[in-house]
Order: sequence, then structure tokens, then C-alpha cells
Amino acid sequence: MLLKVLHETTYTYNEPVRYGLLQLRLTPLNGRGQEIREWKTEIIGGKRETTNRDHFGNRVELVRLCEDANSVTIKSEGLVQTSDTAGILGKHYGLVPLWLFTRQTERTTPGQGIRELIQELREQDDEREGDGDDIALLHRVSVRIRDRMAYEPGQTDSSTTAEDALESGRGVCQDHSHVFLAVTRGLGFPARYVSGYLFTESGDDHSAGHAWAEAHLSGLGWIGFDVSNGISPDERYVRVARGLDSGDAAPINGIRHGDGGETMHVRLQVQQ
Repeated sequence: MLLKVLHETTYTYNEPVRYGLLQLRLTPLNGRGQEIREWKTEIIGGKRETTNRDHFGNRVELVRLCEDANSVTIKSEGLVQTSDTAGILGKHYGLVPLWLFTRQTERTTPGQGIRELIQELREQDDEREGDGDDIALLHRVSVRIRDRMAYEPGQTDSSTTAEDALESGRGVCQDHSHVFLAVTRGLGFPARYVSGYLFTESGDDHSAGHAWAEAHLSGLGWIGFDVSNGISPDERYVRVARGLDSGDAAPINGIRHGDGGETMHVRLQVQQ
């Protein structure tokens, strides 16, 4: 499937910004099931200072806001050729050792609720007499999380932890993914967070990108799990960035010096 992506974000500031830096992870990854045909990022109200690859393999651009800027717009767009690999991406490679993905983060550290869920899944696996079907186990993890957490936008934010989201019983794709990471790491699997885009048949504009998780299984490598939609990613998905949690794969984050608040407007289209 050939997908056309347009992702435009505008920040408007109440007062001129004396100094500001933005870190962008907006360029999709080349890899199994995904080839970037065209891609460009345009910046209005800022200047691109550096471009590099971080230790997770993400393309990272550092942008400095123009002095006394009242707004900045980041517009990324391009064409991505995708194919369905049943969510299987294959062996691990890169600068980061596989064991690092077994480490919990501040966002994924289990509390009582997640520890109880891990124990429940272990007991269910024992009842199946350890059939060794790790893929089936991970799909059960996904289903159990979706049963416990309704998809409800506006109930959580970027600072919400996996434990808090599970306790509330509500969240979005970021929260579902964080809980999946916490549980699968607790079960002994390396797992990572993925940010990206999802094509939907409606063709409607989106207010934000999408997120899912990947777990690593011996013999198969990395496999994707989209808890929010109850499937493994297919040709409708575009992978952009990955890391231990949403902080490592955030499309845009940064710092600024100046008084006053800011507003953000996002325009996102994913079309075939």
C-alpha cells in the first residue's frame, strides 16, 4: 500500500519566546514492510540546527526557534510504501543491546495493579501447562489490557503512567502501549514503544498520531501489538520512532524560555 502522510503542527505563544529548542522525530523508519519513497520536513519560525540518528535508530532533528518567535510550524509529509508482514519485523539490530528493552521506565514501572495482572497471566499460562506458545501469551496480554481499559480520549495525558492508566480503566493508544510494555517486561520479554501513523478507511483528519508496542521473541524477533485495535500492525501502519516508552519516541518535544502559555494545533492526514 502506498500511503501519503501530511503531519503539520503549529505552536502559538502568548508572549514572544526568548529562546526555544524543539527535538523532532518525524521521519519514518526504513525497514521490513516499509520503504520511504519521499519525505521532507519544513520549518516556519525556526531553524534546523542538526540532524542525527539516536541510539534507537530514530532520525532526530534539532530545531532552534527564531528569536522572539510568536509561533512555529513544523510540516512533515511524504510517501511510504508498506506491506503486510503480520506484525513480524525480524531480528534485533542496532546500537542498543536487546537486554535494555527488558528495563522498566518511570512511565512503565509496575504498581500493585500491574503486578496482579502479571501474576494472573502467569497462573493462566501455568494452567495451560506451559505450552510454550509465547505469541498466544502476548495476544492474551493484549486482550486482557483492552478488557481492563476502555479507549477514551481526554482522560489521560503525556505524564500518565501505566499503573495510573490501568487503575483508571481508561486511556488511549499511548496508555495501552505503556501497560503492554510493563506487563510483557514483567513476564520476561524485551519490549519497546512505537510511534507512527495509521491509515483508516474513513479518510478523516486525525488529531494525533498513533502508538503501539513491539515484543521480542526468540526465533521470530520483533512482533508488533496494537492493543487499542486488538491486532498486529499491517500495511496500514507507518513506523516513525521507537524507544523504551513514549518519551523516547515523541514526535516533538522541547524547551523554551519566555512568559505566557502556548496553544498547539495539529493537522494529520494519512491517505492511500
